[in-house]
Amino acid sequence: MGLLDGKRLLITGVITDASLGFHAAKIAQEQGAQVVLTGYGRMRLVERIAQRLPEPAPVVELDVTSQEQLDSLVERVSPHLGEDPKLDGVLHSIAGAPPSCLGEGAFLGAPWDDVAVALHIGAYSYKALAVALLPLLGPGSSVVGMDFDNRQAWPAYDWMGVAKSSLESVNRYLARDLGPQGIRVNLVAAGPVRTMAAKSIPGFAKFEDVWDERSPLGWDVNDPVPVAKTVCALLSDWLPATTGSMVWADGGFHAVGV
Repeated sequence: MGLLDGKRLLITGVITDASLGFHAAKIAQEQGAQVVLTGYGRMRLVERIAQRLPEPAPVVELDVTSQEQLDSLVERVSPHLGEDPKLDGVLHSIAGAPPSCLGEGAFLGAPWDDVAVALHIGAYSYKALAVALLPLLGPGSSVVGMDFDNRQAWPAYDWMGVAKSSLESVNRYLARDLGPQGIRVNLVAAGPVRTMAAKSIPGFAKFEDVWDERSPLGWDVNDPVPVAKTVCALLSDWLPATTGSMVWADGGFHAVGV
């Protein structure tokens, strides 16, 4: 019997088979879940990637900044969920920012229009996705978001870091408002993993160089499995009283000083 037997999950943010969303979907299927993916932009690529899962998964297009697509999401996802459509879990694994928001000098120089994009995609869309899917969620459902702990300033991360701080705040308020409906809302604060998104961050190598050295458990930037397993644990029924929380999957890096 798998940890997620019988669960129906929507997993966003799959771009390649290196994406954290892909590995979460893979482990979820291995643990008995039925998975629906969302993609945006390069839909044919996402559809090909979906075929590489243990069980090929359906893919629904979703631009989280499009209210029209959010408004139609339930209608487009429901046919993939059986006769009594509902979702037991949702993974928000989406972030993005214009190049001006990342790298040396970005924090002081990025214009508001670009910063607004980073905040919309990286923080506001977490709430927007949950609200769009509320008709399919209910007692016992779990909403999980991907985070990078931003309690301190990081090299080069700049406005993406601010977006993550906003995401952490959105997570707490969303947990407050969805808790009375029995819906849990939590973040997974992951250590650095070599994904396509990570490669777009100037200076990402600086994270790689120190993370394994400082983490009490060590850290492999090429291994997404520990993060994906943490996501699946939160999507399961095994943390029924955990909400509004940030759960670290970073080898313990956050717990130690220089």
